[in-house]
Amino acid sequence: MASDQIALMAHLMRRVGVGATRDELEALAARPYEDVVEDLLHPERFPDEDDDALDRYYPTSLSPDIPTPWAGRWLYHLVTSRGPLRHKMALFWHHVFATAWFKSEHGPSIPAQIETFRQHGLGDLRRLLLELSRDPAMSYWLDNCENHAGSINENYGRELLELFSMGIGNYTETDIKEAARAFTGWTFEQPIPLYPYGGYPTKFVFHPDDHDDGEKTFLSRTGRFDGGDIIEIIVEQEATARFISRHLYNYFVADEPQVPAWSVTPPQDPEAMATLMRAYRDSHADVRSVMRALLNSDFFKVARFRRVKSPAELVGGAVKLSGALDFPDPSVIGMASATAVMGQTLMDPPTVEGWHTGKEWIDGGTLTERVNFAVEQVLDPGRPGVRAIARRLAEDGNPLSPEAFVDRCLDLAGPLAVGAATRTALLEHAAAEGELWFEGEAARSKGEARVARLLTLIVAAPEYQFC
Repeated sequence: MASDQIALMAHLMRRVGVGATRDELEALAARPYEDVVEDLLHPERFPDEDDDALDRYYPTSLSPDIPTPWAGRWLYHLVTSRGPLRHKMALFWHHVFATAWFKSEHGPSIPAQIETFRQHGLGDLRRLLLELSRDPAMSYWLDNCENHAGSINENYGRELLELFSMGIGNYTETDIKEAARAFTGWTFEQPIPLYPYGGYPTKFVFHPDDHDDGEKTFLSRTGRFDGGDIIEIIVEQEATARFISRHLYNYFVADEPQVPAWSVTPPQDPEAMATLMRAYRDSHADVRSVMRALLNSDFFKVARFRRVKSPAELVGGAVKLSGALDFPDPSVIGMASATAVMGQTLMDPPTVEGWHTGKEWIDGGTLTERVNFAVEQVLDPGRPGVRAIARRLAEDGNPLSPEAFVDRCLDLAGPLAVGAATRTALLEHAAAEGELWFEGEAARSKGEARVARLLTLIVAAPEYQFC
């Protein structure tokens, strides 16, 4: 099978999920690329079959009190799901619509919000913003529950425009106030107190007597608008098409500057942005249509290793490579803890801006955590993913030269392109023990151990930090 097709499918699966095994890549590469993309855009075709097993073998993932076990459940699905894009889109929207547990300390509301992103993340942006505006976690996080007729709280209206849809410079302070007026009376049912009863859910409620039903002028349009009308006007704006398209480009194609710089720093690929914005307009803000244009584009196909992996992608990808997580076990919660020490505590982002991405994921401390975690995943020659790579090397014939050993491991662990310095270091390591043999029990055991050691160097390489 053509190596370029394998490499393209590997790129696709790193972006819509956290990667794929070589067996999975070969099966995907045998199909037309556009057909694979269409399946990925319809993850409902591939239900997550492990939910019952997660409930049984990982019951803490249903804890109503804290979000960490739910984050582990989420990462498990990113690694194992046949429809990973539903979970990756949830991760994307969680970054854009960042809402944290630390303010409310109400466990059930954050997983409920993430489930909304799973259900509607590939649909109509109007529906997604409407569900977000009704979401209890968001209402409390940005104080819309304190937004009353005659005494508005502008927090949600401001962030809806600045960080969730249009971006700085595309609205006025008056627009913020008018949006806030439109969302008065949108709140949630007070949940039963956490202690001593445990976590109980809540739901959206609308209080008409607390809603400002007066005439409003918003983005040059006038009417007796409510929150739904505001969302409809927002979604129609060219600024929204541009802002959402740039977010999608930044997350799925190549790292852009941080969001606060977008009002003064143009996108690195204006033609790509034009393509995404056109798909947005032509589909009337259907996210699936924009993602179809993105994933099928030439600019996406050539943008390999141009994004620094987020902690969730780094952790999920390393676990996927190791093959260690094909069934729920207690290590699931450890994945959530691992992303946290790398700077990404899922369901608990640091601010309403979410996380700073790209090179800002990495500093001296987080790089150490990233490398150590990845190395730990492939250190054991008995891990299924490591043994699968060793088996393929054995099938290549005996013996394998150090050069062939290195190149095949890079291919099977990615395919991963590395620079001259990294390849030289890997060759020096491989050459120190000579040719690689698998004939006979002793040689096979030694060969598998050598494969594991070389993989630890590969995942510790600078190039492995990119996807």
